[in-house]
Amino acid sequence: MLDIQNLSKTYGNGVRALDNVSLSIPTGMFGLLGPNGAGKSTLMRTIATLQSPDSGSIDFDGIDVLKQPRTLRRQLGYLPQDFGVYPRMSARAMLNHLAILKGISSTKDRKRVVEGLLEQTNLAKVANKSVASYSGGMRQRFGIAQALIGDPKLIIVDEPTAGLDPEERNRFHNLLSEIGENVVVILSTHIVEDVSDLCPQMAIMNQGQIQAKGAPADLVAALNGKIWRKRVSKTDLPAHRGRYDVISTRLTVGQTLIHIRHEGDPGDGFEAVAPTLEDVYFATISASQKTAVAA
Repeated sequence: MLDIQNLSKTYGNGVRALDNVSLSIPTGMFGLLGPNGAGKSTLMRTIATLQSPDSGSIDFDGIDVLKQPRTLRRQLGYLPQDFGVYPRMSARAMLNHLAILKGISSTKDRKRVVEGLLEQTNLAKVANKSVASYSGGMRQRFGIAQALIGDPKLIIVDEPTAGLDPEERNRFHNLLSEIGENVVVILSTHIVEDVSDLCPQMAIMNQGQIQAKGAPADLVAALNGKIWRKRVSKTDLPAHRGRYDVISTRLTVGQTLIHIRHEGDPGDGFEAVAPTLEDVYFATISASQKTAVAA
């Protein structure tokens, strides 16, 4: 169990990236969903002991993360949003090097670990190629391989599927599902499908705050009977924004498909639609932005 309490962080330029964040994250896949700039990466870096908060606490299975960062790092696997590699090193050599840094001193043990990870991430056939020559999906699979060195109990992956094609995304989802059964895996992303496909528990973050949390199915169920849709012309969109709580818009066949949140039938040509996790996300983000403007 990862327990985060009242975590806050304000940068020197005055940006409040974390604003009293509290979360309890159990074993398994946990999705942290939010737009770019919501504070997700700041939270991930703070949990990974790469920066310190201004206040708050983080506990992982009895480890005071802020006071015992080295102890936490022995149990941590981290795939940041951007990670660098030595351009001329092969995946096999790179993993061997990282295994040494992780404290696996036995050559025999390192070989067993490295070859096992190459097989697990489906990179064995290209293990002698430089990581710099890999495609985006292969690089992300290598990123997971390096994060799994040392059998970590806490794994953080930050925006892992951004830019991947559908086939690579599915392959990456399957890989994450396999490793997320017995450890804590935090998946930080702005892609709703990543969370809906993988995570039994989730939170939505925006403006440096946790805006909603719970099981995806429960969050979706809370919007039953409250999501309505309608196709409107582009010129009619401003009037509908002024009249209704428009949570999302999408251009389709020359018209704009809008989703609104409304208690009861709004009439005016709207039809009821079964809510999805995407509706939960857009409704939550919309409400948080309106609250911020009003404040």
